[in-house]
Amino acid sequence: MNTTTTPNTRTNYLLVFARIVTGLLFIFSGLIKANDPTGFGYKLEEYFHVFGTHFLNDYAVIIAIIVCALEILLGALLLLGYWGRTVAWGLLLLILFFTFLTFYSAFFEVVTSCGCFGDAIPLTPWQSFGKDLVLLVLILIIFVNRAAIRSITKSRGTQVFITVVLTILAAGIGIYTVNYLPFIDFLPYKNGNNLPELMTLPEGEVGDQYDILYTLRNKTTGAEKQVSDKVYLADELWKDEAWEIVGDPETKLVKKGYQVPIPDLLISDANGEDVTQQLVENPYYNIVVVAWNLDKANLPALDRINKLVTEVTDSYNIRAILLTASGTQTAEQVSRELSLLTEIFYADAVPLKSMVRANPGVLLMRNGTVINKWHYNTLPDFNTLDKQYFEKAYQDE
Repeated sequence: MNTTTTPNTRTNYLLVFARIVTGLLFIFSGLIKANDPTGFGYKLEEYFHVFGTHFLNDYAVIIAIIVCALEILLGALLLLGYWGRTVAWGLLLLILFFTFLTFYSAFFEVVTSCGCFGDAIPLTPWQSFGKDLVLLVLILIIFVNRAAIRSITKSRGTQVFITVVLTILAAGIGIYTVNYLPFIDFLPYKNGNNLPELMTLPEGEVGDQYDILYTLRNKTTGAEKQVSDKVYLADELWKDEAWEIVGDPETKLVKKGYQVPIPDLLISDANGEDVTQQLVENPYYNIVVVAWNLDKANLPALDRINKLVTEVTDSYNIRAILLTASGTQTAEQVSRELSLLTEIFYADAVPLKSMVRANPGVLLMRNGTVINKWHYNTLPDFNTLDKQYFEKAYQDE
């Protein structure tokens, strides 16, 4: 009797373990990405670029919301035991797709981070691939034993009702955060962070270490060899007239060092002059309007922001700037059409997308610190800003 039941018992325990781990991981992964589907959408655009499917760029955020909702829904249904066969097929197809993407990214080094857990837990492509392999094994266990998955409730009506509710909730989280802001900001521009500190290497830390490699050719024999800049100088090869440098020097990463959280913020004016330090380290309250792409920006929202800026600057001597990655001609045209009061400056799209997940969005800064930020759908009125920030600060001064 015991001999015949032991294998089934082992299988059931293994299935339960696989369901719990897989279900929780899918829910966690989905929730993390649903916290910031706009950021996940940017990551999807990288994959669209790699595979030449640029026509999907305009739908990246919608696809991101759907993928996040699907992960949450499949994970929850797996734990509940609802629609076992269908869920098993869905999990298998999804993990095969994810495993292919992460392997492709790692092997061909085309996307540096898969965004599996958003910006909360950055993973390298090979780490992501390893994670997907583990999940693939667990999901194969679930798939093989899909007929043994039992629902925690027998009522089909209850299952349908809970599934509908879960679907609405899973999709609703992503829709909400796209139209407002992430519940938790994992990016370096979050409230309370001091940008100048995050742009510089802390004392005692060492950054990435590189070797500069020179290709040398012997003028007599034509033989070539590659040496590092250290060897080139130490052996005084620059004095040896028998050798000449050919081609451009190559840079090779020798040792990974401390990663500055904000390595890529460079702000310039219309003339190309670097004004990053001047703007970021402003010791007074200043309003930073971010519209990384003016062609795709919500212009009525930008007009509302401009009206708020007008009220603020009429009452206080507060500097207001617009940061964009759009060209000068586009920026000046939008400025004329909306009669913008903000000074216009330019930066790369990558850091601007990280500043605030809205196009346009607003940051309130003081002395290099992000005091608060808003999506254009959550923009406060002047009285709220005045009472909360400006009134007391300028009375004290």
